[in-house]
Amino acid sequence: MSVNDDLAAAERCLDELRRTVERLERQLGGGLDVRRVRTDTGHLRESVALLRAASAAPAPPRRPEPVPVPETPYDSSLWTDSDDEGLGARDRHAP
Repeated sequence: MSVNDDLAAAERCLDELRRTVERLERQLGGGLDVRRVRTDTGHLRESVALLRAASAAPAPPRRPEPVPVPETPYDSSLWTDSDDEGLGARDRHAP
């Protein structure tokens, strides 16, 4: 089954659930428990609608923009006060 088929099946089941809850509400009255089930049914319908909307227009995967790296060497003055990784500063000895 496709996603649309599954969503349609879920909507049909929720329609049947809504009708059943309405029958129960008529038979049992509008007590707190029945109202809670009716509200939960509505929330489920909203959730399935959100799923349908999300599946209708999948966002294309975004690829990051490539960053050009120049072939020319970096200016050595950029590294004047830097530490060598794992070795410390150039003018000091490693422990």
